[in-house]
Amino acid sequence: MKYIDEYRNAGLIKKISAQIKAIAPKNKINIMEVCGTHTQSFCRFGLKKLLPPNLNFISGPGCPVCVSSQEFLDSAIRLAQNRDTIIATFGDLLRVPGTKSSLEKERARGANINIVYSPLDSLRIAKENPDKKVVFLAVGFETTAPTIALSILSCAKSKIKNLSFLPALKLIPAAMEYILQDKSINISGFLCPGHVSTIIGTRPYEFIVKGYSTPCCVAGFEPVDILEGIYFILRQIINKKPEVANQYSRVVRREGNAKAINVMKKVFQVYGADWRGFGSIRNSGLRIRDEFAIFDANRVFHIKTPGRKIAKSQGKCRCADILKGLIKPSECLLYAKLCTPDNPVGPCMVSTEGACNAYYKYRS
Repeated sequence: MKYIDEYRNAGLIKKISAQIKAIAPKNKINIMEVCGTHTQSFCRFGLKKLLPPNLNFISGPGCPVCVSSQEFLDSAIRLAQNRDTIIATFGDLLRVPGTKSSLEKERARGANINIVYSPLDSLRIAKENPDKKVVFLAVGFETTAPTIALSILSCAKSKIKNLSFLPALKLIPAAMEYILQDKSINISGFLCPGHVSTIIGTRPYEFIVKGYSTPCCVAGFEPVDILEGIYFILRQIINKKPEVANQYSRVVRREGNAKAINVMKKVFQVYGADWRGFGSIRNSGLRIRDEFAIFDANRVFHIKTPGRKIAKSQGKCRCADILKGLIKPSECLLYAKLCTPDNPVGPCMVSTEGACNAYYKYRS
């Protein structure tokens, strides 16, 4: 299959791996793969076994479910407990533990929670249930934000009045800058996310080079993509010439997708959002503009953000440190013991983009 087989070619993989070993510095190099899909690919294909041991790969905050705040999740659970409300959500949010419950537990108790594959599915649910209030849990990064924005515009055009959106949309470049400012993490280079970059392009990463002199490369998700991205980063480190390299040029352009960017700007505005494990990061989230306030669940239901609370069962969960790249999943005392995909204590074990889930799934 084109764009699959050629990027899994064993001969090419070995060749790039040999080139990496030939140029890799002897000192420890910390490379963060920002995207959770990169972490999955690293583990799935066993790529770390092909690379020098001094190359340390750190999982970043690129899992939207994992970085969604506890307050957001608890608000979603409270809405689900209202019998006049239907919740529409992506499946990986279902089992994330809240402070006292989860959407999965509420569903077992009779809450009307629908798993959808697109935010547009929520419009259909709203039309089919005019006597109910429907809420779509709008979780995601720049990748999903355009389709959510289009769904809100479709609501306005169709004059649907019983559908609203509870946003937890995050912006990746802002989180990357937060990480660069945290000296305890000590990043040598970034493997930038491929999916997000198809929307925003490579331009938003240029501050990483100009302001922090840190190498980075946008890469795809197949073995050749990732290894070539690592090679580009190492070459920048050796030559001391950081840049925003684009290995994923078959999909990503510097200017990004103008239509998707414009529709996001039309519906959303940037604000300082809360990230699990990070706290508030300035200019890191998207909220619904006042012009579309009737579709904002925060305003429709007059949601008040409660004080931060941590469930007792989550006290030893170190998802926050894993999302920052301070530890690996295996360094959490709960990992693969109390915390497993069948019994997740934290969100990093739930989502397929979570680092703990990837490490556990491909641990052998």
